[in-house]
Amino acid sequence: MPLILCIETATDSCSVCVAEGQHVIAVKESHHSRSHASQLSVFIDELLKENKLQYASLDAIAVSCGPGSYTGLRIGAATAKGLCFALEKPLIAVHTLESMAHLYKNNAAGNADYFCPMLDARRMEVYTALFNNHVEYVRPAEAVILEENFLADYLQQNKISFFGSGSIKFRNICKSENAVFVDNFNLSATGLVNLALHKYGQKQFEDIAYFEPFYLKDFAGIKK
Repeated sequence: MPLILCIETATDSCSVCVAEGQHVIAVKESHHSRSHASQLSVFIDELLKENKLQYASLDAIAVSCGPGSYTGLRIGAATAKGLCFALEKPLIAVHTLESMAHLYKNNAAGNADYFCPMLDARRMEVYTALFNNHVEYVRPAEAVILEENFLADYLQQNKISFFGSGSIKFRNICKSENAVFVDNFNLSATGLVNLALHKYGQKQFEDIAYFEPFYLKDFAGIKK
């Protein structure tokens, strides 16, 4: 099984983990402050040393590629690219919203029909996507200005779980009884593991020289 280092810095959370196949060997993370520049390299170094792993033993580096915080994504991408260059290992990019959906499903106790991760952008804007409960895209990643009728057609007959840093904005205006809001959801590098493993098996690697995070800067209007 491949040994993959996973990096998550798309939000305030700074999280790294190393996994052998689907098995997470160890995690190191902080959810309290956006101090990725000072924490990330230290976390990676400590994680490997504490588990008696060598950098050279890694088979690939996976990074959460966005959308999310511009600064956080840049730091994560630069660190991952630097390691891949130095170690001559492949780079795997995992979309942040998809990682969130997998992380939620792995830890959820509910029975929602759809999952809707939301990341805070600014004002009433969020980065979001909609997934079914098999974690397949129903609506692609988009930046939207939230209104009361967001996803109204889906909410009429389906239960949807909303989670992530942007979900509180929708909670304040949504009136549907089918909307379930999840508190205290933190991003974690462990959400990347299965997606990174699949991409590794498919050899879906990034061009290290030209890779850039997925910022999703263009904002879209509400789709009903």
